[in-house]
Amino acid sequence: MTTVRQRALAAAPGEAGDFRRRLLDGLAASIVEVGYRNTTVADIVRRARTSRRTFYAHFPDRESCFVALLSDANTQMIGQISAAVDPAAPWTEQVRQAVEAWIACAESRPAITLSWIREVPSLGPAARDLQRDHREAFVAMIQTLCGTAAWSAVRASPVSRQLAIMLHGGLRELTATTWEDGGRLSDHTEFAIQACLALLGPEAPTSVGSH
Repeated sequence: MTTVRQRALAAAPGEAGDFRRRLLDGLAASIVEVGYRNTTVADIVRRARTSRRTFYAHFPDRESCFVALLSDANTQMIGQISAAVDPAAPWTEQVRQAVEAWIACAESRPAITLSWIREVPSLGPAARDLQRDHREAFVAMIQTLCGTAAWSAVRASPVSRQLAIMLHGGLRELTATTWEDGGRLSDHTEFAIQACLALLGPEAPTSVGSH
């Protein structure tokens, strides 16, 4: 007798992908309404209009579904930010384009973004691995965007991993605290741009004989 999982694996790729997308959308809708911690598998399948058997054919548990949702969101955000930056534009305009794209992506799904920032650190190893992979993907994106010939005229050295982590972490914390305080992230667009310009701009010369 075949199992539910075996039948799911045997299904047409399009059908399997449709069920997966519906489950992820169901989780996203539940997070918006009641938050991740208050979401159950029953909530997800009800919103996805499918069954618990279908859920477990795709995900072993609620957390794995959450990890998949956030992984997809992360990939989309990196793609949208990268596409928004014109490498031929002045470096200051490139920073503006990247920050505005970050804010637009975050504000398009605020509940998911906030849950991603606040919930993941307290979850299990899979979620923590996702957090690490998410950070490293953004570090790579920042270094790639700032690694063009146009940027070599601005910075004497490439953007370090440590600097990219500071930039990424600062934007995430600004996002989370703004929403937790009831504010709008877009109201801080200019502040975020100026902070990123200060971090990524020309490096201060090292004084001779400094320690």
